[in-house]
Amino acid sequence: MAWNVFRFCTALRGLGSIMILLVLAIIGVTYYAVVVCNYGPALLVGGGTTLSALAVLLLFHLLLAMLLWSYFSVVFTDPGSVPPNWNLDFDVETGETAPLASSEFSSQMNSQHSVALGNTGNPRVRYCRKCNQLKPPRCHHCSVCGRCVLKMDHHCVWVVNCIGALNYKHFLLFLFYTFLETTLVTLSLLPHFIAFFSDVDMPGSPAVLATTFLTFVLNLAFSLSVLGFMIMHISLVSANTTTIEAYEKKTTPHWMYDLGRKRNFAQVFGNDRKYWFIPAYSEEDLRRIPALQGLDYPVRSDFGGQEL
Repeated sequence: MAWNVFRFCTALRGLGSIMILLVLAIIGVTYYAVVVCNYGPALLVGGGTTLSALAVLLLFHLLLAMLLWSYFSVVFTDPGSVPPNWNLDFDVETGETAPLASSEFSSQMNSQHSVALGNTGNPRVRYCRKCNQLKPPRCHHCSVCGRCVLKMDHHCVWVVNCIGALNYKHFLLFLFYTFLETTLVTLSLLPHFIAFFSDVDMPGSPAVLATTFLTFVLNLAFSLSVLGFMIMHISLVSANTTTIEAYEKKTTPHWMYDLGRKRNFAQVFGNDRKYWFIPAYSEEDLRRIPALQGLDYPVRSDFGGQEL
């Protein structure tokens, strides 16, 4: 039997807000090393050194602001919950649902033993025995949060939250700005790191030198690891799938929700380009792209073209 990594995610529950404090601590150490110890004092030197230091500091603070905005958007945005009494006749705009006939309810209750998403059987609904409720398409139960999450991708320990339909874009932007910020810090501290191993006398106390060295190593490690996550999620977005769905459908040759890269991208980032790089959506995109609400997903025409 294949090893299921999702079975062991309940151990993450105990970490809680400690991870948020850890993220802020890493940002604080990086800020101290870059701004206070190195490029802040360089502003007083004059000449080209001042101009280069000013450019680094402006870009550093801009990326930091976008990183923190994206990060806390992921932390505090609900990834998407199943509406009460949801069924296939649920109206997203009114928040109401048509009552199920007894025969239809019985048939949907029996679907709890149906095949998983990604199989060509394509069940209309599934049933969560832990939440005792019907699950919309692409919805999965998170054992860490203890509830069903719309279009769940994974539970992220760094944000102490699930990544789902309503905050997946925010998570991707967090990865994007983290990569840019850590890359900037790595490149800006690289001369100091090289000088650390040379015979050049470096100004500053041993504590400052140690902080600069540690900051360089941390940001280099994060930039490389985040780059790997970005590449993985770019491939997931281009195929309109999630981490869990990619795991479940690893033997499925075709994916019913893959509508082409352009439409797949729009189901995560929307169509309004002004909102692509900020953790928010335009009202028009929220109205015209039902997938952004996490309940309604169109499928490919060769799967019948039905709306799920």
